[in-house]
Amino acid sequence: MPAERSPAQIRTSIEETRRELAFSVNDLRSKVDEITNWRRLLIENREAALVTAAVAGFVIGGGIAGIVSLFRRG
Repeated sequence: MPAERSPAQIRTSIEETRRELAFSVNDLRSKVDEITNWRRLLIENREAALVTAAVAGFVIGGGIAGIVSLFRRG
């Protein structure tokens, strides 16, 4: 059976756990901020975003034009 801890040891353990938890929460918060900062990601990947938007616009526009032309033929 483990020896009982004194109140001072328990307080010390609680304070250490609080420090570790605070560190973990701050670390997680910074990681979430990195992932969800879409403006920064967009700025850093501007060229890829523009190319993707252009291709998507071309495909969507071509798809709509193709569908409209099918209905006009009938």
